[in-house]
Amino acid sequence: MTGLLGLAFDKPTTKDFVFRCLSGSARVGGVAFCLNWVVLMLIIAVTAYLLLFFLAFRKPKVVPGKFQLIMESGLEFVRQQVVLQMIGPEGMGFLAFLTTLFFFIFLGNILEVIPGTGFPLNSRLAFPLVMALIAWVVYNAVGIRHHGFFGYLKLVVVPPGAPAWLLPFLGLIEFFSVIIVRPITLTLRLTANMIAGHFLLAVFFLGTLTLATGVPYVLGLVSFGLALLLVVFEIFVAGLQAFIFAVLTASYVAGAAASEH
Repeated sequence: MTGLLGLAFDKPTTKDFVFRCLSGSARVGGVAFCLNWVVLMLIIAVTAYLLLFFLAFRKPKVVPGKFQLIMESGLEFVRQQVVLQMIGPEGMGFLAFLTTLFFFIFLGNILEVIPGTGFPLNSRLAFPLVMALIAWVVYNAVGIRHHGFFGYLKLVVVPPGAPAWLLPFLGLIEFFSVIIVRPITLTLRLTANMIAGHFLLAVFFLGTLTLATGVPYVLGLVSFGLALLLVVFEIFVAGLQAFIFAVLTASYVAGAAASEH
């Protein structure tokens, strides 16, 4: 097999997600901080988010230009498919929050397929976890505001219509699901999908470099073709995962505000 390959195959590992500092580090309260590749990707994603909305809406026009029209279409998509579909007209107060989630997650994900970056920000657990915890605070705060603390707790642990003898079991399951499981699943779903996509792209692009320099050049072309297809697929996944995160957050908000689960 080694005779067929021009280069040794350098398989991707979890070390691909560990980066050294690009500059000197500073200690704050015993914790070391430094600028590494992940922090740089975060800065790029945040800057891109701010620039997109600033440039699109700093001088809005009645007849929008192409860029303003694209951004307005994105906002309208979140309004129609996330806010109105999952919460209803009363959920318009959450439009800015859900729009921020959607666009920031998408921009962090799409970094994976941009030449020169090649790393999905949300493949690092910390970023999905922080957003999931923010969503957790928001939907629980909505529930407490609408029903009061004990009213919301009762709504969570007492499923309507359940037989009395099942209430202790169902109540425990509901509490565990709503209070504990939801932020965990939000975090892991996004993180796992972006890690998997990163590994897939790495395998096929590294395979292209390995096979294209060996005897069976056609295998390198096949690997490159599959890699390009995966790039298109990962662009779709980047948007899909942003949409799923925003939709689930909106559904949790709607459930917390509702009189029954």
